[in-house]
Amino acid sequence: MNKEQFDVVIIGAGPSGAVASAMLARAGRSVLVIEKQYFPRFSIGESLLPQCMAFLAQAGLEQTVHDNAKANGFQFKNGAAFHKQGQDTEFDFTQKFSKGPGTTYQVKRASFDKVLADGAADAGAQVRYGHEVKTVDVDCLCPSLEVLDEQGSLYQVEAKFLLDASGFARVLPRMLGLEKPSHLPTRTSYFTHVEDNIDSSDFDRDKILITVNPNDSDIWYWLIPFSDGTSSVGVVGKPEQFSQDDSAEVILKHFIHAAPNLRKLLEKAQWHNGVNKLAGYSADVTHLAANNYALLGNAGEFLDPVFSSGVTIALCSAVLIAPQVLRYLDGETVNFEQSFAVPLKKGVDCFKTFVNSWYESGFQDVIFYQDQDTKVKAMISSILAGYAWDETNPYVAQSERRFKTLVELCQ
Repeated sequence: MNKEQFDVVIIGAGPSGAVASAMLARAGRSVLVIEKQYFPRFSIGESLLPQCMAFLAQAGLEQTVHDNAKANGFQFKNGAAFHKQGQDTEFDFTQKFSKGPGTTYQVKRASFDKVLADGAADAGAQVRYGHEVKTVDVDCLCPSLEVLDEQGSLYQVEAKFLLDASGFARVLPRMLGLEKPSHLPTRTSYFTHVEDNIDSSDFDRDKILITVNPNDSDIWYWLIPFSDGTSSVGVVGKPEQFSQDDSAEVILKHFIHAAPNLRKLLEKAQWHNGVNKLAGYSADVTHLAANNYALLGNAGEFLDPVFSSGVTIALCSAVLIAPQVLRYLDGETVNFEQSFAVPLKKGVDCFKTFVNSWYESGFQDVIFYQDQDTKVKAMISSILAGYAWDETNPYVAQSERRFKTLVELCQ
């Protein structure tokens, strides 16, 4: 069996795989991306954060997204709106503490991921769809993979460095035994796309709407509008909070009906698509990188969809790893733990502080606090906008301690 050789092999053509491959290919390296599915394909994680645009710019893909936005129904986004028991509040991401873009898009991931993958191919990466990694060997200097192609034939690939950008498939964590339980409670989400027919003048399509269930603050909803008149809508809660006897569509409609603001907004919605279910999605690993491989995005750690951090973390992981891989390929000694994992985890841990506080209701108290300080709100807005790596922001540098104090003040 012939063995193909590349500088870098990347498992998965989603956002982190596309960005990493574009950066490496632009630097003149031979890059192979192996993708099990065919694009476009459905995925969640549709409300981007402004920090994503800075990461896309680093990969030379920001303009590609702008150029394809209108044709693919990408919705301009400048903030986030929140609703709880009749009370509304919002954050304008252009009014933030951190430097960088203050606007972004809400995207249908099927077309967004295809746009990025095509951009990576244009940059020089080779992308193979319908190919599945069957075995991986990382015990030698150059990782080796067995891959099943579209015709059902096996072939071998060797890389000088291997990146896992396989998302929820988590190829390397499964094959190499890197999985470890997430400290976050198990949660389940039900979601779909609807033709929303929203005609309320109070609804701002330029913002994601997060609604807290009026009867249980641990349950929340997202409503993500797109520019073509459709929206993504979903509910998130613990498994025991949902009926085990009803269909996914019955469950989602039941919970939307239980939230008066969503019931009114979506009263004319047309449900053309099936309802999806995703359970037990929070995940963690024993380590993010070794001598000849690294884990990107959801293949490493996934927190929770509540603040739309998933794609942001994925893109950050890609722009952090690419320069380190280039140094490694140039023969330098690289400590991937210190140069990649540690800086990545700083932002992940900041997001984690906010996720934990949301479910403990502390962050909800902060968001809906009536007498908000303008400077503090700008700092919180920065984190909601994805700038969780900006350590000039006090709520990033010492997120847990400072945020605990802020919660106590608001309570």
